[in-house]
Amino acid sequence: MTATTSGTTTGTTAGAREHARAQEADAVGTVDTMPIRPATGWPSPPSEVDPATLVHAETVAGGGYTHLAVARGTHVRLTDLLGDACAHVLAYRLDRPWERLNVADTVKVQWQVYLTAGHLLLSDQGRVLASIVGDTSAHQDALYGTTTRARNDERYGDGSAQGPTPAGRELFALAAAKHDLGRRDLPPSISFFQGVRIDDDGRPVFEGSAGPGAAVTLRAEVPLLLLVANTAHPLDPRPFTSTPLEVLAWRGSPTSDTDPLWDATPEGRRSFVNTRDDLTARGIA
Repeated sequence: MTATTSGTTTGTTAGAREHARAQEADAVGTVDTMPIRPATGWPSPPSEVDPATLVHAETVAGGGYTHLAVARGTHVRLTDLLGDACAHVLAYRLDRPWERLNVADTVKVQWQVYLTAGHLLLSDQGRVLASIVGDTSAHQDALYGTTTRARNDERYGDGSAQGPTPAGRELFALAAAKHDLGRRDLPPSISFFQGVRIDDDGRPVFEGSAGPGAAVTLRAEVPLLLLVANTAHPLDPRPFTSTPLEVLAWRGSPTSDTDPLWDATPEGRRSFVNTRDDLTARGIA
């Protein structure tokens, strides 16, 4: 028989059920990792979005993670609710997850290390996984990735996924496992809401947060899998700090050749053409 701090036991099915339900009751008023309601019933949908089109809605606690698989054309909005979230993001082709975000190509092909609205998230095969269609943050990082277990163990005392100061790589590993992916499938990530700039001497300058309510909206240009770890940035000099992140997704349309983004740059156009041709050949477009 296993005792718990509440006095109940988990040595029987009935005891384990009682303990689990007591934990849920104790959590009232805290951040829900998944609301017990359909996405269409989310209490605060974006004003420009028809609630009936919402397909995913949740608040990810600081130090938490999420994963979502969405159809082509879906819009995904990440919002820093209190001002100290940091959304570390990985993206994969849902129908062929070995094609995934390549941060180096994303930066190199677009001649831009500071990603914002109008920029693309590119795969390792020169195709567009997602486009950034909204950004009120202007605080991001495509250079330093996320935190590691060893670094968080050294700095905070515990970098495990279940600990109080989880490393981003550990959270990504949990999210990836939900889709039959392992640690070898975790490339470098990008992050939003905690800014980094490189000074004239080539040194990183941590700029901190854009503040409460900052949001970034991605549009899926292929069937897309997103992994999101909400944990402190590796360059954040403060004690471990991580606050809630809202993740909303709604149905929409992918970029077409009539969209200004399609022809915004020669490099972007080539990436969109590569994406269209591949989807057409596979009977998806």
